[in-house]
Amino acid sequence: MPHTRSASISIYVGAGSRYETPPEAGLSHFVEHLCFKGTERRPTPRELSEVIDSVGGILNASTDRELTVYYCKVALPHLELALDVLVDMLRRSLFAPDEVEKERKVILEELAMVADSPSQQVDVLIDEVLWPDQPLGWDVAGSEKSVRGITREMTLAYLHRQYVPNNAVISVAGNVSHEEVVELVGRYLGDWERGIPGGWFPAVNSQTAARTGMLYKRSEQAHISLALHGLSSQHPDRYVLDLLSVLFGEGMSSRLFLELRERRGLCYDVHSYVSHFLDAGSFSIYAGVDPGNARETVAALMEELARLRDGVSEEELTKAKELSKGRLLLRMEDTRSVSGWLGGQEILTSRVRTADEVVELLDAIQPADLARVISNLLQTDQLNLAVVGPFRSDKKFAALLRL
Repeated sequence: MPHTRSASISIYVGAGSRYETPPEAGLSHFVEHLCFKGTERRPTPRELSEVIDSVGGILNASTDRELTVYYCKVALPHLELALDVLVDMLRRSLFAPDEVEKERKVILEELAMVADSPSQQVDVLIDEVLWPDQPLGWDVAGSEKSVRGITREMTLAYLHRQYVPNNAVISVAGNVSHEEVVELVGRYLGDWERGIPGGWFPAVNSQTAARTGMLYKRSEQAHISLALHGLSSQHPDRYVLDLLSVLFGEGMSSRLFLELRERRGLCYDVHSYVSHFLDAGSFSIYAGVDPGNARETVAALMEELARLRDGVSEEELTKAKELSKGRLLLRMEDTRSVSGWLGGQEILTSRVRTADEVVELLDAIQPADLARVISNLLQTDQLNLAVVGPFRSDKKFAALLRL
């Protein structure tokens, strides 16, 4: 990216909640936190953060179900410093016993924060309803019980098992050549020993009837999440489903926004979104409404889902395509986004599509493609509903789940 003044490094590791057994729930996330707590050369969290802060850079990480990513964005002259810090964190972190205990408290506070946020709680709950009793349905951060049970020995064993070069991808974007990056990475990681990383647990969808999940909470709003099983990241129709979500509930001119907010005045926030995993996926809708309007809102969401079967016009499809392409192409101007775009695809699929290739795929989608996906996915026995709010029973909601 010769026009940029920044450079971004993303290091992706095949580690996440899908790699964990029940006693290990939250282990990937715990390890990620501990990598920021001091290394052999920089033994305190402050020393690690100050190195990047002192050059105006950004250093962060995140853990998801199928991957963990550590990233650093700096001005171009500090690219080697960024790699030095990231490698130091991933390979030479101390995992000091006192830091493990302090970070356990921090993560428990993180879980408590989610428990105090109904809009986040409903996200966790809908995953549990979609994928019960399996890693894909667990909170990435684990539970209070599992986090309290994680030991320093467990974190070190997991680090040594998963954090190996044959389970990692380094992605760099900026005004730097491939050859420069290869030479730099070779210097810093040439002695990184290969290992035998553990695999992820497959998703199981045994759903045969609509399901609900309720969590009673005295809240000002009812938080509603309605979801259907979707498509994997490998599925040929994944971009068709992405477009369907865009026209249905992404943006201020989407169907959901215009019907539930502008016409009916039921909510401030209503939107849809899509999740793709290696062997599964979901198509979800969220709305936050007055508890007195909760039943009407679920009924309205069901009506809008059913109305998708009436078809999508060329005009509506074109608008969704242009919105999707615009979002994608704007992301490609930022080195952090580009390094994430490249590395995320490589670690999960071992194939990197360019932005232009995805634009071609989007442009090729026709109304008939949307109709096929709608017909396949919109099934009553695949409906899932989660509600967090002042309700003791799911009966008045469960009766509405019909397509």
